[in-house]
Amino acid sequence: MAWFEREFIAVPEARKNQLVYKWPDLNIRRYSRAIVNADETALFVRSGKVIAALGPGRHRIDADELPVLGALVDTLTGGNLYRAELYFVSGRELPGNKFGGRLTDIVDPISEQVVTLRSFGEFALSVRDPAELITGLTGTADPTDPDAVSRWCANLLLKCMKIAVAQGVSKGEWPVLGLSGQLAQIESTVLRETNTLLYEYGLRVPRMGNFDITMAAEDADRLKRLAKDRTYIHLTGDFNRYAAGEMAIGAGQGMARGGNSDIGFLGAALGLNTLQQSPTPWTPAPAITESRTCPTCHSSRHLGARFCGDCGTELTTPVQHCRNCAAELRATAKFCVNCGTPRPSPN
Repeated sequence: MAWFEREFIAVPEARKNQLVYKWPDLNIRRYSRAIVNADETALFVRSGKVIAALGPGRHRIDADELPVLGALVDTLTGGNLYRAELYFVSGRELPGNKFGGRLTDIVDPISEQVVTLRSFGEFALSVRDPAELITGLTGTADPTDPDAVSRWCANLLLKCMKIAVAQGVSKGEWPVLGLSGQLAQIESTVLRETNTLLYEYGLRVPRMGNFDITMAAEDADRLKRLAKDRTYIHLTGDFNRYAAGEMAIGAGQGMARGGNSDIGFLGAALGLNTLQQSPTPWTPAPAITESRTCPTCHSSRHLGARFCGDCGTELTTPVQHCRNCAAELRATAKFCVNCGTPRPSPN
């Protein structure tokens, strides 16, 4: 009997991060010691039914101390072995489970455009009822495979999020362009629906980690442009006015880039047709050019010329004074800026 008591059954340190750990041996020696940690529950299962449950502590596997184990005695071994599956179920919350993927193609009720939504994030997982987990999840996912359980729950959560978001958007409760501002409400709704489905499997998702709902970049740009157009139309009160303004802006941008823009088109966009309806075509005003006369050959030269192009005479401008107040007259002035007296005509 002393030899049997040296055998200890417990969860290895490397497996303590699992929801469920299954003891690998179906033959459990009598008088073995089962060590159940404070956050664990040990379950003896036979033929798909939970026969016995052990709470936290150190237990000796003996039908005399645990009468329920009497149903597990292997009579062929003289009562020295119990034949059963032994599961250790963790009661801790396991965070960091990943989920993500495509949610749905949904019609935005405001713009009536079809957009594709996606969601990625994390969630925590815990056991609500160890017995229901072992018996209910069998056949759906291997409870001893942490990745299989996490993937199964992630798919279920994504399905619930798809339904919740589709209903919220279609009812107008959550705007497509403003889903990031509704994450708290979305999380509450998704958790409620997910935990309702997980209830019969003995699992629950206590909380979600960082997650977000996004759409394709081209869908987001399209909805933003439509939202801008809708706002401007509301401000102008008329689609035609808004369209005319958009055409005028486009024409202005084209002219700023040096493009050949049609003035008549711009006028039509702005509702200004006076340029096209004018009886005389518009012509630019002639530039004002000042000149001087050569004192030798009397040919006309530009005011800034220093020599005459015909005879070579140096063109100097003699300083003249007003005949009334003697103020100096500017070369091109026709009247005195001081008293208004007309400039004397050249000889």
